Amino acid sequence: MQQFGEIEKRLWSVADHLRANSNFASNEYFMPVMGLIFLRHAYSRFLRVKAEIEETLPSRGGVTRPLTKEDFSQRGSIFLQPDAQFDALVAIPDGGDRAGAIIAAMESIEADYQSLDGSLPKTEYQELGDDDLGQLLRTFNDPALKKADGDVFGRIYEYFLTQFADQKAHDGGEFFTPVSIVQTIVNVIEPDHGKIIDPACGSGGMFVQSAHFIERMQQNPNERVTFYGMEKNPTTIRLAKMNLAVHGLEGDIQKAISYYEDPHAMIGKADFVMANPPFNVDEIDAEKIKDDPRLTFGLPGVNKGGKVSNGNYVWMSFFYSYLAKQGRAGIVMSSQASSAGGQEAKVREAMVKTGDMDVMIAIRSNFFYTRTVPCELWFMDKGKPDAMRDKVLMIDARHIFRKVTRKIYDFTPEQAQNIAAIVWLYRGQQDRFLALVEGYLETAFTEMQSCDFAPLIAAMDAVTAAHKDAELTALAETLNADMTTLSKAAEAAKAAHWDGQKRDNAAMLASAVALHPLADQAKALAKSIDHFFKTAGRVHDAEVADGAKAAEGKKRLNVMDAERHLVTEHLKQARYFNGQAEWLQSRFPDAELCDVEGLVKLTDRKEIEAKDWSLTPGRYVGVAPEEEDEDFDFEEALRDIHIEIEGLNEEAALVAATIKKNFAELIV
Repeated sequence: MQQFGEIEKRLWSVADHLRANSNFASNEYFMPVMGLIFLRHAYSRFLRVKAEIEETLPSRGGVTRPLTKEDFSQRGSIFLQPDAQFDALVAIPDGGDRAGAIIAAMESIEADYQSLDGSLPKTEYQELGDDDLGQLLRTFNDPALKKADGDVFGRIYEYFLTQFADQKAHDGGEFFTPVSIVQTIVNVIEPDHGKIIDPACGSGGMFVQSAHFIERMQQNPNERVTFYGMEKNPTTIRLAKMNLAVHGLEGDIQKAISYYEDPHAMIGKADFVMANPPFNVDEIDAEKIKDDPRLTFGLPGVNKGGKVSNGNYVWMSFFYSYLAKQGRAGIVMSSQASSAGGQEAKVREAMVKTGDMDVMIAIRSNFFYTRTVPCELWFMDKGKPDAMRDKVLMIDARHIFRKVTRKIYDFTPEQAQNIAAIVWLYRGQQDRFLALVEGYLETAFTEMQSCDFAPLIAAMDAVTAAHKDAELTALAETLNADMTTLSKAAEAAKAAHWDGQKRDNAAMLASAVALHPLADQAKALAKSIDHFFKTAGRVHDAEVADGAKAAEGKKRLNVMDAERHLVTEHLKQARYFNGQAEWLQSRFPDAELCDVEGLVKLTDRKEIEAKDWSLTPGRYVGVAPEEEDEDFDFEEALRDIHIEIEGLNEEAALVAATIKKNFAELIV
C-alpha cells in the first residue's frame, strides 16, 4: 500500500501528458497505458523468477539448457521473448519505431500464451506519437514499478477506472476489492485445491491472492486449482486475463451477465467461491430469473416494476448454489444486507437454517480505495462439523485497522493473521494459534537481541567529541548506559525465558510477561535515540559556520543517522511483534475460543432467531469496555495528523490547478 503512493504520482504525470499530447479521450488511453504497465510488471516478475530458475538449471558438458515457458509458469510468471522485455523497449532510440516494437512484443506474448490471444492492446499504440511512447516507457521504467508486487496490476486498474475512465461502474456498486480484505477471505476459506469461481471477477484479484496463498505452501497454483471467472465488461475481461498472465496463472474468464447466465455450469461443483459483487443492485429482471435453479432460497422482494428490489440476496443464493458438498465461500457484501428486513430476511433465515453459515466479519469504512462504505464478509462452509452446524462465529473487526492515508485504511499482515487466528480457535486448530504466537515472540526476542549498539555508540561519540556540548555529552552518557543495560537484559531474558523453553500456552504466556518490560524499554530507548539525533542536529547548526567543518559535521550526522535507523528499527519491530502476541494472548489467555466483548462471540441459532435472523456482528459481540490508553503514542498521533495534512494539501493543489485551468479557458 505504501509503495502505491509513488506509483500514483507516475500515473498522474502520464495522464497529464496524454491529455495534452494525444487525441485520446481519458477513457481511451486507459488500455494502452495498462498494456505498458502489464509489460513492466511482467518483466519485473520475469527477472526475479529468471534468477531463481538459472540457479537450478541442469548443464551438460558445460552447456546449460535454455529457459522454457514451463520453467516460468511453475514459478508464477510468464516467459518473455527478448524483444518483449521492457528494457529492450526502453532502449529504442528516438526516431525508432516504438509503436511497432510494442505491438510486436504484445503479439509475441499472445503467440506464446493462447489464453491471451486478442486480449492485449496493440493497434492503440499506432495512435500515439513516438515521443509520447518514449515518455511513457521512461515513466514506467521506474523503481516503484520495478519493485511492485502482489496485485499491483489490479490496484492500477482501479486507479485508472476511478480517476480517468468511466465512473458509472462505481455508481452501480462495483468496487475494486482491497488486498487486505481479499487476504482476509483467503485466510478464512483457505482455497488450496479444486475449482475456484468468482462470478464478479473484475480484474482477477481474488484469483491472484488465492495463488499467493498456494505459493506460500510451496505448491504450484496451476497444479492445485482451476480458476473460473465471469465478467460483463469486455475491457475488464482483457484486464483480468492480463492480470492472471502476469502472475503465470491460467483461468477460464467468460463474458456473462451473472444475474442471467451461468456459462461454467457450476451449480454444486465449486470447491471455493470468492466474490465482491456489486452492492444493492435494483435493476435485475425478476421475470428472467424466477425459475433459475441457482435461486436456492427463492426470489427476494420484487418491486412494482418487476425488478428485484435488491440484488444482494440473489448473489448470496447464487454463491451458495455453486458450492460442492464440502465447499467454502467468502463474499464481500454491503453492511445493509446482514439485517435487511422483508423477503430478504426470509432468505437469510433459510440460509442460516441450512447450517452452512459459518463466519461473519464486520469491516469498518475507508477500506475501499474509491468509497468510504463499510462492509461485511460472509463465509459459508458446507463441510462444517455436525456439532457446529447451529453456530455462527461473529467477529467485529471495525476497531482493527491501520491508517495508510487520510482516506485509506487497511489491515497490516499481522492484523489479518490475528483475525484468522480467531477462526482457527473456532475450528479447534489450537496448534496454529500457538504457532502464530510463537512466531511473534520469536521475532520479538530475535529483534531485541539483534540490536548492535556498538556502531551507533561510536557514531554518537564522534559527534559528541566534535561539539563538546554539555547537554549532548550528558545525553550520550545516559544513552550509552541505557543501551548497555537493555542489551544485557535482552540477552538474559532470551536465555532464561525463551531458548530451550516449552512452546505450550503456559510457557509462552510466561515468556511474554518476561518480554513485556523490555518492549517498553525499547520504546523509550528508541525515542531517546531520536531525541539525541535531533539535539545533535541543532547543536551542529548553531555551532558550525565554516563550510568545510559544516560538511564534516554533516557527514558525521549522516553516519549516525544511518546507524540510528538500523537500531531503532530493531527496537520498534521487537515492540511491535511483542504487541501482536499480547493482543492474542490477552484476549484468548487459554488459547481457546471465548467470547470477547466488542470483538467476537460464538452465537447459536436460537440467539440469531431472537434477533430477527440478523447476521450483523455488532448486534452480538457488544461494545468493548473503554480502556485507559496507557500506551498512547504521541509520535504515532503526529504521524496520523501529518497524513491528514498531506492529503488535504494534495487535494488543495489539485483543486487549485483545476480552477486555474478552467479560469484560463474562460478568458481565452
